[in-house]
Amino acid sequence: MEACMDFMNWLDLDMSVKLLMHLKDQSDLARVSSVSRSWRDFVIANGLFKQLCLRMFPQLSKVTHVMELNNCGAKEPVEVGSSHSMEWESLARDHRVYATLARVCTSFRVQDCISEAISASSTDNYPKETIDNTLLPADIVSQRAYWSSKGQSNPAVPETLTYKLVSEFCVITEIYIHPFKAYFQRGSPIYSAKAVRFRMGHPKSPNDFGSHLLGDSLPSADDTFIWTYTSPEFAMAQDSCLQKFRLPEPVLCIGGILQIELLGRVQTQEIDGLFYICICCRKYSAIRNVCLEERHAVQVSYTTKFT
Repeated sequence: MEACMDFMNWLDLDMSVKLLMHLKDQSDLARVSSVSRSWRDFVIANGLFKQLCLRMFPQLSKVTHVMELNNCGAKEPVEVGSSHSMEWESLARDHRVYATLARVCTSFRVQDCISEAISASSTDNYPKETIDNTLLPADIVSQRAYWSSKGQSNPAVPETLTYKLVSEFCVITEIYIHPFKAYFQRGSPIYSAKAVRFRMGHPKSPNDFGSHLLGDSLPSADDTFIWTYTSPEFAMAQDSCLQKFRLPEPVLCIGGILQIELLGRVQTQEIDGLFYICICCRKYSAIRNVCLEERHAVQVSYTTKFT
C-alpha cells in the first residue's frame, strides 16, 4: 500500500492559507481541523476560524478581546510557562471561541428577539400612543394600539424607535413593520414612513442604558449608543400590512441595541395639517445566539472598541 501524502506539505504557507480561506462554511473548516493533528494545528496557528467569523460578520472587528470562562463563570487560570506555550494557548483559546461563534451563529433558530422598548424620538400623546404599543401582538392592533410621532410641518423630519434585544449577541436577518391605519379618522389614512433604515450597536457605557426614556428631554441616541452597523434604506409602502425588510446579509448585533430610523413622512392629519408617522406592531425575525453561557461549553465575553 502506498504511503499517504499530505498535500499541504507541498504548498507554501501563503498558498495553504489562501486555499483554506476559500472555505465559506464553518462545518467545512471544522472538517479540515479534524483531518489530522497537523491540519488542526495549522488552522489554529493561522486563526482561520477567527478570519472566517470576520468575513461572515464584519461587526466582530469591533471586538478587541474575548475570554473563555469555566463552568463556574470564572476566567480560566493562565498557565505559567514559556512565552511560546502561552502564545499557543492564546491561539488555541481563540480557535475554540471563534469556532463556537461560527457554529452557533449559523445554527438557525428563527424567532422574535425583541426584549423591550427603550425610547422613541417623539411621542404625540404619551402614554396612550407610547412606543410600548409596538410590542403588542398583531391580533389586537384594531384596539388603537399604536405609536405616533409628534406632528411636523416638514415631511423630511425623521423619527427613531430604539429597542433592547433579548441577548447581547443576536443575528438579525429581517425586520417586520406594520404602519398604522387610522380607521377612526375620515378616509382611514395610513401614517407610514417614506423609507426605513436600521442601526445596531451597543451602549457607550453600562450607565448610558435605560428603558422607557420617553420624555421630551431625551438625549440623542448618537450620544448614548455606538452603532456598529447601518443598513441601506428600504422603501416603505403606504399600506396597512406587515411589511418585511430583509437585510442584504445576516448581521451580528453585538451589544443588543436595535434602532429603526423612519425617514420621510407621507400622510397629514386632517385636523391640523401636520405630517405624522404611526406604527402599530413590529416583529424582529432573527437567528438568535442567546446566552452563550447557558448553551455551550465554551463561554464568551467581549470588550468593544469605543471609538
